[in-house]
Amino acid sequence: MRRLVLSSLTLTLTLTPSAADWPQFRGPTQQGHAETGANPPAEWGPKKNVAWRTEIPGQGWSSPVVAGGRVYLTTAVPQGDGPKPDQSLRAVALDAASGKVVWDVEVFRQDGASAPGIHSKNSHASPTPVADRDAVYVHFGHLGTARLSAKDGSTVWATRELRYAPVHGSGGSPVLAGGQLIFSIDGADRQEVVGLDPGSGAVAWRTPRNANPVKAFSFCTPLVITVDGREQVVSVGSDVVMGLDPADGKEIWRAKFSGYSIVPRPVYAAGLVVFGTGYDNAVLYAVRPGGTGDVTATHVAWTSKKGAPRNASPLAVGDALYTVTDGGLLTCFDAKSGRVRWDEGLGGAYTASPLFAGGRVYLLSEDGTGTVFGPGAGYDPVATNKLGERVQASPAADGDALYIRTAKAVYRVAGK
Repeated sequence: MRRLVLSSLTLTLTLTPSAADWPQFRGPTQQGHAETGANPPAEWGPKKNVAWRTEIPGQGWSSPVVAGGRVYLTTAVPQGDGPKPDQSLRAVALDAASGKVVWDVEVFRQDGASAPGIHSKNSHASPTPVADRDAVYVHFGHLGTARLSAKDGSTVWATRELRYAPVHGSGGSPVLAGGQLIFSIDGADRQEVVGLDPGSGAVAWRTPRNANPVKAFSFCTPLVITVDGREQVVSVGSDVVMGLDPADGKEIWRAKFSGYSIVPRPVYAAGLVVFGTGYDNAVLYAVRPGGTGDVTATHVAWTSKKGAPRNASPLAVGDALYTVTDGGLLTCFDAKSGRVRWDEGLGGAYTASPLFAGGRVYLLSEDGTGTVFGPGAGYDPVATNKLGERVQASPAADGDALYIRTAKAVYRVAGK
């Protein structure tokens, strides 16, 4: 099904955030870095440095994004009681200054009786939107993708044509690159990377993974990098990582490994694409992206079984690479060599990806504990903060504010 709604909006073919925006999963760099000059508080709590708290109906683990003075996210609201109710798949816009709801619209409706099951840590609204001042692109995995007007949430286009068989639900978020809206499909029946025309929602290209994994499902978000002046979109799926031309989807290189149910978004550090291999035994891989064809035997720079995350994406700061495992082991690597510089056991469980802002690294555990530390030769803790609500979404940093989504609400953390 496709709905096309006439719009006077200028078609947004490239992402053009303002200097302080956090317009997509992991921010303007796609790698967890806030813009230069951002300086959110290092300390917060239920009654400390909270500018506002807005409850969000339903359930969703999409991360908040910020563009043009608004915060955008998605949620799934059950329609009625019972074990498998219909779900209203919604997009919500909040005023960034006040937290007031600007608009709240239904994008799709999911039939509960026929809906496939999801993992207990997942939701029906886990992929993160991409936003700018004119458009908000929302993605619900196998349930559909849409472009909304940033002004009022009205639908510009919506498509549910790219159906596939998910395992444990959906998770990977889209990215804008090469004039296309790009995301990965890693279901039980189909594994490919797809580019949509952002103006119409029509499929521009589809590139199969051709990996034939034993367990095909994954949830990874692509990463856009530039290598030797050429833009690439890097997509990790079960048993394979691929570098593609974002304009037409043509494969540039690939490397093979063993892994599935891959969640962390890769990072580009010290000239290397660094990613985790997921389950059953996570390994951290670093691959040089400058080759062509199958580069498995020639371009793998280093691997590490230690510190390999299954959910939280890595974070690169200078020549250091930071990871936090599901069980709370924080590890600092030399990004170029893979040598472990130090590690620290934080405890707790971690799903949210870390961010870097104001010269500090911010981590959020699933129980809502926020750990802030300074990057350097050893672990340098700055603050430990408690919200007392469950957190799995990754935080966003915008100027002097931090946005945290919990199971119930969105917080704006900002000094007074």
